[in-house]
Amino acid sequence: MGGSKVEGFDAHYAGTPLWDLGRPQTALRDLAEAGAFRGRVLDVGCGTGEVALMAAALGLPTVGIDSASTAIGIARRKAEERGLPARFLVGDALNSADLGEQFDTVLDCALFHAFSETERVRYAGSLATVMPPDARLFLLCISDRHHPGSGPRRESQGGIRARRVSQDEIRATFADGWRVDSIEPATLENNRDIDGAPGWLAAITRT
Repeated sequence: MGGSKVEGFDAHYAGTPLWDLGRPQTALRDLAEAGAFRGRVLDVGCGTGEVALMAAALGLPTVGIDSASTAIGIARRKAEERGLPARFLVGDALNSADLGEQFDTVLDCALFHAFSETERVRYAGSLATVMPPDARLFLLCISDRHHPGSGPRRESQGGIRARRVSQDEIRATFADGWRVDSIEPATLENNRDIDGAPGWLAAITRT
């Protein structure tokens, strides 16, 4: 991920970023409660760690990575305070192979929509290096619902430019070596708008 983008995310943790709820997104919490997570878990773009810590609380070996070192520091403190064994590392989701590990479940909570089209191709390839066949990716992102029209569609996510994503874009990104099992409407909650933002929740399997 480019240096300016990393610095942009990291600077937001001097305060409370728009996306930092202090709890997991409801859509992912519901998946966890339904038993959707299994095996070794990787949370990409983990922020201050709430989703990863939720997985760790289920007894699953969990790693969270984020390019923002400030966020990782906060996540590590939370893990220590809560007595949870999640590991948090400064890392680049576009270079997941650097982890040298394999994961059965990967969680993407509001990272995918921050990538350009070119970066999304790199992202899918990066995840493929750490996900064996039958591993599952659960992806929650901003959707293009209620935003008809063609061409680039962007909005600010607390100062970070986030692209509204279509179902077709998700399917195209994960067309080769993946199976898109479902894409469902969801809400991407934030700490500014009580109703949150329209989102997609995708379940994708590595083939």
